[in-house]
This record gives sequence, C-alpha cells and structure tokens, in this order.
Amino acid sequence: MATLYLMVGLPGAGKTTYAKQLAEETGAVRFTPDEWHIFLFGDDFHGPGHELHDQRHDRVEELMWKVGRELLGKGVSVILDFGFWTEEQREEKRREAAALGAGTKVCFLDAPMEELLRRLGCRAAQGQGGVFANITEADMREWAGVFQPPENPWRHVRF
Repeated sequence: MATLYLMVGLPGAGKTTYAKQLAEETGAVRFTPDEWHIFLFGDDFHGPGHELHDQRHDRVEELMWKVGRELLGKGVSVILDFGFWTEEQREEKRREAAALGAGTKVCFLDAPMEELLRRLGCRAAQGQGGVFANITEADMREWAGVFQPPENPWRHVRF
C-alpha cells in the first residue's frame, strides 16, 4: 500500500534533511516546495516580489499535491515536506490519501526555538541558495505561536 509521509515542523527543524533520508530508505517521491519555489522565483520572502511570495508558494504546493495524488493513486509512496503546522492541514491530507487507498504517516521534526534560530542564522551566514535564508527571529516566533505539534506522530525526531 502506498504511504503519504507528512513532514511536520517549523523552518530549520530538519524536515528536508529527514525527508531526503526517508526517500532513500523507502523509495518514496519527495516534494519540497522551497526547492521548487527558489528555482522558479528566487528567494522572494522579504526581497523584491515578496508580496507575491505566499501566492507563488501556495501554487507550488498545489502542483506538488496534484502530482502526489496521481502517484499515490498508482501505488507510489509520497513525501510532502510542507511543514503542516496545523492539525487541520494534516487531517485534510489524511482524508485525501485515504480516499486514494493510501496510508499516512506523520514525521514530526522538533527542535527548541534557540536551535531553530541558530540554524537559520547559519543558513543566512553561509548564503545557502536552497532555503529561505532571510527568515527573521520575529517570523519564527510568530509562526511558533500558530504551530500545533502533532499528538501521536509516527516518528518524532528531536534535535
């Protein structure tokens, strides 16, 4: 049976690193929106074009999920490296996967705020092009306020 893996966590928690490892272990197809977004639009989070960032990112995720549903329907496992900050988002994907005959596993990547901020600082200092390197501490603290940790994840990875 195909499995939908949901990577859950805030930026810097290790979702993409773990998703790559999981893809290698399981053969699942990995979808990481930041990679596609950067390729298509550059890092527009705070810079020029930032007013379009959310719309663009949502479209990238919509396209990834469209392809992901097709793969699940064909029996291919899929990893969505979207963050899934709320239970409502996770439940929506569970229902859609179940309708396709696929199971769902939640992978919660967890790190303390100080570690998340340290990692984001390292990204910015290293000028990594594959991630949004200009996320601020204020952004992180705001997002942490809306983040809902999953209650019973399949895997809970703490860093």
